[in-house]
Amino acid sequence: MQELKKIDLDITINSGQVFLWDKIGGMWYGLNGSEILKITQDPFKIISSEKKMSDFFRQDDDIEKILQSIRKDKLVKDAVSRFPGLRLLRQDPFQCYISFICSSNVSIGNIKQMLKKITKKFGKRINFDGHEFYTFPIPEKLANSNITELLSCGLGFRAKYVKKASQNIVSGRIDFNYLKKVDYKTAKDILVDVYGIGDKIADCILLFSLEKIEAFPIDRWTLRILRKYYSDVFDESISRSITKKKYEDIHEKIVRHFGPFAGYSQQFLFKMERELNNKKWL
Repeated sequence: MQELKKIDLDITINSGQVFLWDKIGGMWYGLNGSEILKITQDPFKIISSEKKMSDFFRQDDDIEKILQSIRKDKLVKDAVSRFPGLRLLRQDPFQCYISFICSSNVSIGNIKQMLKKITKKFGKRINFDGHEFYTFPIPEKLANSNITELLSCGLGFRAKYVKKASQNIVSGRIDFNYLKKVDYKTAKDILVDVYGIGDKIADCILLFSLEKIEAFPIDRWTLRILRKYYSDVFDESISRSITKKKYEDIHEKIVRHFGPFAGYSQQFLFKMERELNNKKWL
């Protein structure tokens, strides 16, 4: 329990990993699949609407070992010093999967609004701790929806992606338990074969819900970081458009440079760069 007291809720929740969270009366409430989590900072406490233990904050990670490893990079060391309470989250895989499919080419605020509409339309309404919430819908609900219903949630071109991705879960083509067990490359290859999932979205799903801590999502922010601070390491490979082959090559270099916990490094760097540019979160 000692490590839990070091987690900073505001910093962690406002780091681009999750979207369906709100701060009410100084406490954080968020959706994680079928459950609502209520989390207080001081004392650090997690209460689940389903009255079960939560490993949402990856309490089983050896955080001291991880931080010691990633601090070998000077910039990451600086980022850890700025945000020592930042942690990776272990999310419900289906919610994470759909959330990042919805994240394509849109702001964090807009992602949140889309997902809130999805939960209200397709989720289950529950009352918890004096507040009304809607759980994240089960795969069957989205798989059996029609495109018009999804478009009413503001998804735009993402509507067909969400429906097809949900059908892949229902059919068993995508099995999250299997993806957790296999190696990074095998899991990544399976995910990018899903309609609407590219390399970056796959890496977010792998990092935030499927135990692949070496995943390092590369978007315009992480590309900016690599170009700005690591041009000597990644040279010309980040100077032009990123093809699938180039994305894979960059990832190999990233793991060689940042180590086996590259995903943690990415999250600290991502948080730092967006804060330096005064970007909004939830």
